[in-house]
Amino acid sequence: MLALALASVMTVMGVWQLGVYQSKTADATAQRAAAPPVPLRSLFSIDEGLPSKAVGRRVTVDGTWGPAADQVLVADRLQDGRAGLWVVSPLKLSSTDAVMIVRGWVASPSDRAVTAPSGPVRLSGSVVASEAEDSSDDAAKGRVLSSLRIPTIVHLVNYRLYDAFVVQSAVDSGVVPSPAPAVVAPPPPPTDHAGLRNVAYAVQWWIFAAFTLWMWARMVLDAHRDPKDPTTTTSAPGAPAPGASGTGDSGTGDSGTGDRVGEAVESSGTVSA
Repeated sequence: MLALALASVMTVMGVWQLGVYQSKTADATAQRAAAPPVPLRSLFSIDEGLPSKAVGRRVTVDGTWGPAADQVLVADRLQDGRAGLWVVSPLKLSSTDAVMIVRGWVASPSDRAVTAPSGPVRLSGSVVASEAEDSSDDAAKGRVLSSLRIPTIVHLVNYRLYDAFVVQSAVDSGVVPSPAPAVVAPPPPPTDHAGLRNVAYAVQWWIFAAFTLWMWARMVLDAHRDPKDPTTTTSAPGAPAPGASGTGDSGTGDSGTGDRVGEAVESSGTVSA
């Protein structure tokens, strides 16, 4: 019973350590998403790949809306249970550099809110990464894409693009088109794996619990195993039973010997040499 109690305590300690890890992870992820917005260029440059620390961060971007011909739509996007499209427009940061902005959601490609904006603007939003689904074949099918991917869009424009999207949350300055696409909630930021040491502690506690139960089981088996009887021996097949004559059947052997002795006994009662 003591082993079971110890194993139970160790298991609970492992679950507690896992809970600590999950709490730290959730707090770290929430803090990153809730951090004050910073300029996009302060997180990483257009010459770098998207760093994991930048995904989910709130940023500000200053620039000028790019050509309307470079705007794309991303199909199969849900908004309040309705299927529609995301409107993605380039924002030029210089004559050679731009970042793609997810301006919002529309119900159909013919929606008036699809009309591309123009002029200078300063906006804020959240950094998101390209989706994993391959849409490389979409480049030859027009401007309605199946997934949100920079590797696809980069072949549709003649300037450099940041390796990230910004999901627009507000226009801080500049002309706001009317009507405008519905604001899109950014995807949840990736989990910030803080407190991995607590996961190691949890695994250790569970290993200790398993070892305790194993040792207890071994002790129980040893206690109930039948002891060996040192007086018990096993006879080989065909060996004579204990006490049996070593020269064959007692009747035949004893009778033959008695006859020979009897012949040697003379009438005088002496045994001949």
